[in-house]
Amino acid sequence: MIEDNPVGLPEEAAEKLIPKLDEIQCTLWTLYHQYHKHHWLVEGPQFRDLHLFLEENYEEVHKYTDRIAERITALGGIPTSAPANQAELSHVEHEPEGTYRIRKSLEHDLAAERTLAILVRETIDTALELKDHGTKRHLERLLTATEDRAHHIEHYLGEDTLDTGILSEG
Repeated sequence: MIEDNPVGLPEEAAEKLIPKLDEIQCTLWTLYHQYHKHHWLVEGPQFRDLHLFLEENYEEVHKYTDRIAERITALGGIPTSAPANQAELSHVEHEPEGTYRIRKSLEHDLAAERTLAILVRETIDTALELKDHGTKRHLERLLTATEDRAHHIEHYLGEDTLDTGILSEG
């Protein structure tokens, strides 16, 4: 059910964007939980750096989850809030319970960020087609943050860091 929105977006546009935004906020929740889990369980010689990195990531993801949910309400929608329903709408599956080596955890995080980036880009295109510049702006900020997190994860997964504990010389 979609209510009138205070931002003046035509109802047809809101009807198309709200479900896409809801999928994004549900995907963000899954990513938030995954980062938090990895933050709790990280061990090893780079513990402190990774622990803080993962904390920054889950805090940032949470911030954008809230912003996207707020945008949904501004468009007249109701964000999905039940965890089971969020998991169904998420484009990223919850990682199974248990502990993973940090390399595998970061690989899962990178895959999730890539999936999120693709979803956000597609929704930016839809927002542009529907002339919803406010949603486009929110999503562009989210996309930049998502791409930055993915880029930083890629650095942690570099050959000479986690596998051998030796930083490259040069």
